[in-house]
Amino acid sequence: MQAGLGDQQAGEAGGLLLDAALESIPYGFCVWSPKFRLVMWNRHYLDIYGFSAKAIRKGMTLEEIVELSARLGNHPGQSVSEFYEAYTHQLLANRSGARAKERETLAGGRTVESAHVFAPGLGWVVTHEDVTEELEKNEIVQRRRRELERQNIRLDAAVNNISQGLCMYDPKGRLVICNQPYQRIYNLPEDYLRPGTQLEDILGWLFDQGMSAMEDREGYIQWRRDVIAKGEYGKNIHELYGRTIMMQHHPMKDGGWVSTHEDITEQRQTEARIRHLARHDALTDLPNRIQFLDEMASLESGLKRGEKAAVLCIDLDHFKAVNDTLGHAIGDEVLKQVSARLWGTTRETDILARLGGDEFSLLLRPVEHPADAARVAERIVKVIAAPFQIQGHHILIGASVGIAMAPGDGALTDTLMKNADLACYKAKSEGRSAYHFFEPGMDADLQKRRTIEQGLRVALSRDELRLVFQPLVGLKENRVTCFEALLRWDHAELGTISPAEFIPIAEETGLIVQIGEWVLRQACRAAATWPSGIRVAVNLSPIQFKNRKLGETVRAVLAETGLSATRLELEITESLLLADNESTLKTLHELRALGVRISMDDFGTGYSSLSYLRSFPFDKIKIDRSFMRDLDGRSDSLAIIKAVIGLGHSLGMSTTAEGVETEEQLKAVRDQGCNEVQGFLFSPPIEASAIRKLLATEAERLGAMRKAS
Repeated sequence: MQAGLGDQQAGEAGGLLLDAALESIPYGFCVWSPKFRLVMWNRHYLDIYGFSAKAIRKGMTLEEIVELSARLGNHPGQSVSEFYEAYTHQLLANRSGARAKERETLAGGRTVESAHVFAPGLGWVVTHEDVTEELEKNEIVQRRRRELERQNIRLDAAVNNISQGLCMYDPKGRLVICNQPYQRIYNLPEDYLRPGTQLEDILGWLFDQGMSAMEDREGYIQWRRDVIAKGEYGKNIHELYGRTIMMQHHPMKDGGWVSTHEDITEQRQTEARIRHLARHDALTDLPNRIQFLDEMASLESGLKRGEKAAVLCIDLDHFKAVNDTLGHAIGDEVLKQVSARLWGTTRETDILARLGGDEFSLLLRPVEHPADAARVAERIVKVIAAPFQIQGHHILIGASVGIAMAPGDGALTDTLMKNADLACYKAKSEGRSAYHFFEPGMDADLQKRRTIEQGLRVALSRDELRLVFQPLVGLKENRVTCFEALLRWDHAELGTISPAEFIPIAEETGLIVQIGEWVLRQACRAAATWPSGIRVAVNLSPIQFKNRKLGETVRAVLAETGLSATRLELEITESLLLADNESTLKTLHELRALGVRISMDDFGTGYSSLSYLRSFPFDKIKIDRSFMRDLDGRSDSLAIIKAVIGLGHSLGMSTTAEGVETEEQLKAVRDQGCNEVQGFLFSPPIEASAIRKLLATEAERLGAMRKAS
């Protein structure tokens, strides 16, 4: 074989195996790639066409070869383009695997017979034979044709299987040829590679090396004899040294055979990985929805046999805020740690799956009593409530769990999943970070939620939303210093709906942005009519901060209503400052630069309230009403109130106590130096139209106090 094959290709394709065979073939041989480039050739091919060895190189195009051949006097009576077009047409027309023949005239009047066959992945294998004398001597032609057919049997077998480990045996079971990949796959010693080696000797050596799972050596050899005796194509896959080998048996017409051997270990591993990914979540590696539903389907037959089980729907609380404030990369890490914690609550027989997003499901099977499912749900709520420490962030989320017991709450997959989901929604609606069993009638709650969501979308256009205002009293000034704007919704069918019920839905759907802007505008418009010494406080949702134009919106509303920025107070919650988010802090500083006051609402209810005070210089801290409620029953509540007020003073921040309802509570916070109080002791939330009267009454009271003094 010529140097045009290339050392590297010869090594990879088993060129050493074909070297002697190609040069011994008594006819010209070449291979054209599917793009009509010369891949390989032999010496006879050069001789037939009169090519010099230096003129031919690997990769030459067919058109270049035709031009060279024409210059040597070949193909008389045809132009280069005519012959090239005719020849390429013949090749392209024959890609079925059949052998096609044609004759051509060369220099000196010689006649050459060409035969070509298309081999997928290789190209056209072409033989060229000078048949000038054979045309005159028919007997010689026939003899050479018979020789050509015998050579073609071996050549086709080698070419079509050269990319794999290959070995060829004669009808008596003696090795004819084998290639290097075959030797490498089985690590065969040189003694077993010699032509004439009996198949049974090679099989015996392979058995001794542990290739076969059979215990009987003779049984293994007999199995191979049976495969050969059938004279049919066969395929077998076996394990060898931790690798997977696919062997294929190809019978030949003369009674011999070719066997190919391919290491498919990596392919099998890839296939197994694909099958795994199809049924598992890529992020957490937990079973996915498909796998979980299959497990649920198998549960149905178990329930018919009297088996009991529980389906838990697990939904993370406040996870959306993590994604919104810290980004999806941190959110993904949270999900990984959540899955690990959930896994720790399960038994070996349970099935835990991630269905998508922040939704997980757990199949407890078997479960004898609801109390067993309740204990698991309690563990889940507890482990997810513990803080997550991820890349320096202190993250707090929770888990709401819904439980459906089978078969009591359903015997079909769809029913159980639906009922567990309804129970989970109930747990969320009752405060989150809790679990709830399914109860009849929960469907009605879901329908109500849908009604609320649909109603929110049209509430503004129907003028169903309104604001009420609750006063904040300055203890030093002894008068109303601010009114907090509180949103109310009067639904046409459901009546007045509590903010605790519709605000979370508005945040989940994103409607809070539009509604929040309406609240801000209405509150500022109302405050513009009040005395200049009274401020208005408006609550902002963390979702509103996702709108990068929040600062522009506030500036526009102030300009539109004519309210001074110093009279606007914006209240935010700790969840907004879950991380030191640059965008959030930038917006807060932008609002502060306008002159707007910023206060932290519900201070003291989170794990990291103190650290949040370092991230932004708040104007006010509002002490959560829960400390007022526990003031009489818990001694530590007063200590906490005292500490918060002292902290506020030391940081230059004013403090407001929420939920003041008794004189005793008022005295307690006054004694500690609290700046403002808010609660039913002074006034419940009132309509905007009643504010003027309240202020007039207060003015009369202050006037009377001055006269008395």
